[in-house]
Amino acid sequence: MTTIEREPSVASVALKYGLLFGLIGVIYQVILMVTDVGDNRWLSSLGFIILIVGIVVAMKSYKDQNLGYMSYGQGLGIGTLLSAVYGFFNGLFTWIYTEFVDTEYMARMMEKQRVQMLEQGLSDEQVDAGMAMAENFQGPLVTIGGATVVTLIIGFILSLIISAIIKNSRPEFE
Repeated sequence: MTTIEREPSVASVALKYGLLFGLIGVIYQVILMVTDVGDNRWLSSLGFIILIVGIVVAMKSYKDQNLGYMSYGQGLGIGTLLSAVYGFFNGLFTWIYTEFVDTEYMARMMEKQRVQMLEQGLSDEQVDAGMAMAENFQGPLVTIGGATVVTLIIGFILSLIISAIIKNSRPEFE
């Protein structure tokens, strides 16, 4: 009597690790925001290292559950869905933090941006126009949706590469 092997669900693996690494990303973001270095692009971009590690760990977990096999498409699905969950949680946290916890955070970031623009030699009119445009991109829908979409796109690109490296397709005639 043979046992039927069930493939693990791509969605369940992606959601599990998306939630886990989304939480880790939020903790990292808390540290950046509380220490008031959230505008440091280098430190902020390190959050994508957390995303990369999450994608790799999720794909390896899927392979372990699936007798060492994972197709390119399965890996791409895992990484893309994980990225969307990761981005959603980071966007949600940013909105909650700036709306309810540290309501002056965005004003401080805007002032830092204003100073940087002036240091770059932009005129007062150009700076004012840039600041007015930036104010239009605040609010829950833009903050949460923007973070989700941007992270989804970056995660999709990362998943294209990572999945190609980690994949191990099941032999055709097994």
